[in-house]
Amino acid sequence: MEKFGKGQPVKRVEDRRFLTGAGRYLDDVAPEGRLVAVFLRSNMAHGVIRSLDVSDARAAPGVHLVLTAEDLIAAGVRMDMKAERVRNRDGSRGAHPERPVLARDRVRFVGEAMAVVVATSLSEARDAVEMIEFDIDPLPAHVETAVGGPLVHDEVADNVAVDFGLGDKAGVDEAIAGAAHVVRLRIPDNRVIVASMEARGVTAMIEDGRLHVAVSAQGVWGQKEALCRHLGLEPADVRVTTPDVGGGFGMKGMSYPEMITVAQAARMLDRPVHWISERTEAMLSDNAGRDLWSDTVLAFDADHRLLAYSVESVSNLGAYNSQFAQEIQTNLFSKVLPGTYDLQKVWLGVKGVFTNTTPVDAYRGAGRPEAIFALERAMDHAARVMGVDPWELRRINFIKPGQFPYVSATGMPYDVGNFARVLDRVEETSDRAGFVARRAASEAKGLLRGQGLCYYIESILGDKQETATVVFREDGRVEIHVGTQSNGQGHETVFAQFLADHSGIPAEKITVMQGDSDLIPKGGGTGGSRSVTVQNTATLATVETMVTAFAAWLAEKEGVEAGAIAFDDERFRIPGSNLSPTMLEVAEMALSEGRADLLRHSATIELENRSFPNGAHVAEVEIDPETGVVTVERYSVVDDFGNLINPMLVEGQVHGGVAQGLGQALTERVVYDAEGQLLTATFMDYALPRADVMPWVSFASEPTPSLYNPMGMKGCGEAGTVGALAAVTNAVQDALWPLGITQVDMPFTPQRMWEMLDAARRDAA
Repeated sequence: MEKFGKGQPVKRVEDRRFLTGAGRYLDDVAPEGRLVAVFLRSNMAHGVIRSLDVSDARAAPGVHLVLTAEDLIAAGVRMDMKAERVRNRDGSRGAHPERPVLARDRVRFVGEAMAVVVATSLSEARDAVEMIEFDIDPLPAHVETAVGGPLVHDEVADNVAVDFGLGDKAGVDEAIAGAAHVVRLRIPDNRVIVASMEARGVTAMIEDGRLHVAVSAQGVWGQKEALCRHLGLEPADVRVTTPDVGGGFGMKGMSYPEMITVAQAARMLDRPVHWISERTEAMLSDNAGRDLWSDTVLAFDADHRLLAYSVESVSNLGAYNSQFAQEIQTNLFSKVLPGTYDLQKVWLGVKGVFTNTTPVDAYRGAGRPEAIFALERAMDHAARVMGVDPWELRRINFIKPGQFPYVSATGMPYDVGNFARVLDRVEETSDRAGFVARRAASEAKGLLRGQGLCYYIESILGDKQETATVVFREDGRVEIHVGTQSNGQGHETVFAQFLADHSGIPAEKITVMQGDSDLIPKGGGTGGSRSVTVQNTATLATVETMVTAFAAWLAEKEGVEAGAIAFDDERFRIPGSNLSPTMLEVAEMALSEGRADLLRHSATIELENRSFPNGAHVAEVEIDPETGVVTVERYSVVDDFGNLINPMLVEGQVHGGVAQGLGQALTERVVYDAEGQLLTATFMDYALPRADVMPWVSFASEPTPSLYNPMGMKGCGEAGTVGALAAVTNAVQDALWPLGITQVDMPFTPQRMWEMLDAARRDAA
C-alpha cells in the first residue's frame, strides 16, 4: 500500500477491481430470475400515431407484460417528464409542452419510446416487439438548428421554446457603435453523442413492499424524486441505488422515461425487471450535447482594450425539454460569458428551438465549454483581424490580480486569480519560443502547422450543500458515506485519501459508501465539477465533529478540560498523560465501553460560493494538405485548480476532458437527414476519438487557492473539455490563415478539411 499523504499523487485504489473485471455495474447486480424489458421505438421523426396494436405481442411466448401510454395512464402514472424552465426576456417562462413517458398521439424523434415489452428472456422480448403493429402518418420534420420550419409542437410558435436575454444590450450596442475596432464571427458548435462506455440502464424490483430501483446515473436523489412524482409513491416507499457507473458526463444526470416505465412494470408484475440500452438505441435516445451556433461581436478601443461583447445564439433543444436543457445555453452559458477579461458591457441573447431530433442536455461542462469556445474563438479571430498577437491581446484584457475579488458582468463573484502568471507558465511548458522552428520543419515536409491558445475560466455548478457521515465499524474498518456519485473519476481514492489526511485513519481501512438513498438520505450527486470542493468540505466538517466528540469523552475519562486536548491530524494529545491515541484507537475504546453514540458522526455544510478554476491550453497541429488529415502534435495545459488533493487524479481528469474536446473538434459529428433519420447511429459512422488522435498532454499546476472553501480547492472534472475546443480550433485557424482561409468550423475531419483546402486552392488559381 502506498503512503497516503497530503497532496500526494496516490494511485487509484478502485482500478484494480475495474481492470480485473470485478467491477459491479448495473448488469452485474441485476438479480437472478429478472425479467427483461425491450422498448419499441419510433422509426419516424415526426408523425401522428394512428394505431398501435400490441395484441400479438401480449400473446407471444415468454411475454409477461406489454405497456403503452394508455396502459400507464390507466395505472395512474403521471405522464409528463419534469423540466426546468428559464425566464424569457419578457419575463415569461420558457415553453413546456408535454414530454410523455411513452409517446401518445404523436412521435417527435426517431428513437422515441412507444411501448415496452417485458419477457422472460431478451430474445423473447425482442421477438415480441417485432410483432407490434403500428401505423404513423408522417408529418414534415424540422431538423435544423434554426427558428421556424414545420412545428414540432403546435402550441410553440416558430419552434422557439426559449427567448432569453441577459446583460446591457443598449450599452453594448452603444459601445460597438463608437468602437475603434469591431470584429464579428459566427461560431457553430457541433452536436455530439455522449457515448459513455456503459450505456444507460435500470433494474426495478419490489423488496419488502417497497420499490427498489437500481439505475446507472450520477446520483440517486433526483431519480427517487422522479419515481415518487410519476408513480404517486411516498419517499419512504422508494429506495434508489446506483452501483459502479461506467461514465456519465452529464448525460446520466437527469431522469429518463425508461426508468419510470420499467419501475411501473416491476410494480405491476411484482417481479424484478431489467433494461439496459444497446449502443444504437443509446445513440438514438440518450440526450445529446452541444448543438448551437453563436454570432459574436467584440468591440475594442484604439489600444485593443475590450469595450463590449455581444453574443446572439440559436440552440437546439431537440424534440422536448430535457430536464436541464433550457438552462444549458442560457444561465449556465452566461456564468462564464466574459471569461477572464475585464469587461463589464456584455449581452447574451439566446433562442432555444425545438427540432425533430433527440433531446439535448448537459454534456461535460454544460454551457461553459460552449461559452468559452465562442469567446476564445472570437478573441483569437479579433487578434488576427486587428494584426495583434493573440497572446498579447489576452494579456492586455485580463482581470489583474489587484482587482480581485471581482464581480463579473454576469454577476459571478470571482474570488482569486493570476491569469497572466498561468499564461507565462504555459508559454514555457509549450515551448512557444520554439514554434517558429517547428513550423518551418513542417513546411519543409509539405505540411501546414498552427498553434492555438485558449484561456478558460470555469464556474463550478450543482448543489452548494453536502453531507458526509463517518461510521466506525466493529470489525475495525471505517465507512465514509458521501452524497456524490462516482462515474469513474476516482472518488473512492480521493475521498478516502482526504479523510485519511485529516483524521489519521489509514486509508486502506476506509470504505467509501455511495449511491444508496436508504443509507444516505440526501446528497447533491455528481455534476458541474462539484464533488471535490463540496464533498471534501463536508468531510472536513465531519472530522471536526469527530474530534470534538472524542476530545470531550477523553477529557471526561482523563479528568481534564476538553479544550485542553489537541488533535494533530493523527493523534490526540492529552495534557499530563502519556496517552496519545489515534482516532481508530479512541473508537475502539468507545466500542469496548458500549458508547455506540461515538461511532457515527455526520456534518452538513453549505458553501457560500462555488470556486472558479481557470487555465490555459495550447495546441499545435499539423495538417496534410494532400489528405486533409489533422494531427495534434503537441498539447500543453497549465491549470489553476487551487490546492490539489491528488495531483495524479487531477491530471487524469484533464487528460480525459481534453480527449473529449479533441473528439468534438476532430472526429465527432452527429448527422440527421432531412427526414430526421440519424445517419450516425453506429460506431461505423460516428467517429469517437482513437489513440492516434490523442497526443501526450503536458500538465502543470499554477494554483491560487480559492477563498470559498477552507482547503482552497477548485473543481477540475470538466476543465479539460472547456479549454480543448478553442485551443484546437485556433491552432487549425493559425495554420490556414496564411492561405486566406479565415473561417474554420469543427469538426476538422479529413473530408471537410480537404474540401476547405481545395476551395482555397481553386480560389487562388
